[in-house]
Amino acid sequence: MQKHDRDKEKLVRNYIKITKDSAVLDVGCAVGTFLLYMKDKFDCKISGVDFKEGLTYPGFDKIDFYQGLFYESSIPENSYDLITMWHFLEHCYDPNKSLQMAKKSLKDDGRLIIEVPRLDSLTFKLFKNRWPGVQAPQHTALYDKKSFLKLLENNGLLIEKHLPYGAFPPYFYIFTGSYFKLFGKGLKLDKIIAPYFSGQLLLTPLLALQKYLNLSMQTVVCKKR
Repeated sequence: MQKHDRDKEKLVRNYIKITKDSAVLDVGCAVGTFLLYMKDKFDCKISGVDFKEGLTYPGFDKIDFYQGLFYESSIPENSYDLITMWHFLEHCYDPNKSLQMAKKSLKDDGRLIIEVPRLDSLTFKLFKNRWPGVQAPQHTALYDKKSFLKLLENNGLLIEKHLPYGAFPPYFYIFTGSYFKLFGKGLKLDKIIAPYFSGQLLLTPLLALQKYLNLSMQTVVCKKR
């Protein structure tokens, strides 16, 4: 998990400077490992929101946590330098309300960074109905580049950068899509560990080019219009 959080931080750092005076909100924060990583590295103010109850993790009490739906939370307006949504929006029942809430909660010079699966990616074209993004029953919406950018623009957000990759490892979609195509639904964890890492090693040259190949994810950096 720490590598994933480190990859998120590296992506963030390309577009916004985080200091001890920065306020960071992670929407769909789960147990808050990304926020705690940011706290450890920058000593910044950290807040998180998630609908799940009873979340626990070492250091979780350092997070200013809001439990419930994001757009119904009592999150202060104009308060955050950075708001992140790492694979939140495809689970959200009302993305428009969530984006409006994010816009209100951002400072005027703040940034909103959103990562979601990309429906017009190479892995979707390869696996189609066996694509992991389609297989996940908890996904309420999926976006290609055009529909994703349109959604953001319709909610008054100015897009600074669209990236054909994210912090989430594309190899997971390559491996899982291949497994679903060969064997159907359901990963048997006790049988996939060795093939997973062997395949990852074999595909290292391909994965090194993930920033240019539109393999599975997309990320947008935006701000208030």
